[in-house]
Amino acid sequence: MPEFLSAGSLAPEWFIFFICLALGAVIGVLAGMLGIGGGLVAVPVLTYLLSDVLGISPFSAITIAIATSLSTIILTGLSSSRAHFKLGNLQRDIILFCGVGIALGATLGAQTASVLDGRLLKGIFAGLVILVALQMIFGKKKATEFTYNAFILVVAGLITGFISALMGIGGGAILVPLLVLFNVDIRKAIGCAAFSGLVIALFGTANYVYTGWSLPDLPAYSLGYVYLPAAIGIVATSVFTAPYGAKFGQNLDTAKLKKVFAVLLVIVSIRMLIGLSE
Repeated sequence: MPEFLSAGSLAPEWFIFFICLALGAVIGVLAGMLGIGGGLVAVPVLTYLLSDVLGISPFSAITIAIATSLSTIILTGLSSSRAHFKLGNLQRDIILFCGVGIALGATLGAQTASVLDGRLLKGIFAGLVILVALQMIFGKKKATEFTYNAFILVVAGLITGFISALMGIGGGAILVPLLVLFNVDIRKAIGCAAFSGLVIALFGTANYVYTGWSLPDLPAYSLGYVYLPAAIGIVATSVFTAPYGAKFGQNLDTAKLKKVFAVLLVIVSIRMLIGLSE
């Protein structure tokens, strides 16, 4: 790492900001191309940065990392959703009924995460990431004889919103397989998941800001649980790279790439689980 970007030569918040600029560029591509929102990458990286650079306990840093990751999906999801709208990948009935369930689920998920012990939350996050990654590796994105209705979409949104707010992710890795299961075209499923990530981020972030607003031990430059230097750094680049990711995904078979990415997630999650006993 260049000397001017070393932690010792910069104020901690600036060091994290510059690292998050690079992180945001990667997250934007992933959000647009794979429909995953980027939180699966952001949360482990932010947890490490907050604990290593700011000296926050890893079990306290995980809640801040999840909230911060979720906040970045607001603009990233907006950018990705606009790109998918132009590509014709948004389906009105899906985003309407899923959105209702997601709004409630994201609220409940953020409220739950804010009261969980940090060690437990970190374990839940790592465990859920492994499950999501295994689905990405072994899950079959093939339509079935089932078809969706309003009730199914609301329930799917509720589940997606709750888990996503608890993990700080956009929900694509959960919602896309569910939609494909009910005969939704894969491109439209990814587009609708990108829009749903925006809803998750809005409601989840609002609750993380509210629940962390009056807490005294959060780092400087925080808005509730949201750590602004990291959030701004990620957003500053991700909003520009998300549309490119959507275009890449439109013309690229992402199945193999997604499996490689999922394997890396499993490795990171196992490392986080091991860290619980350290």
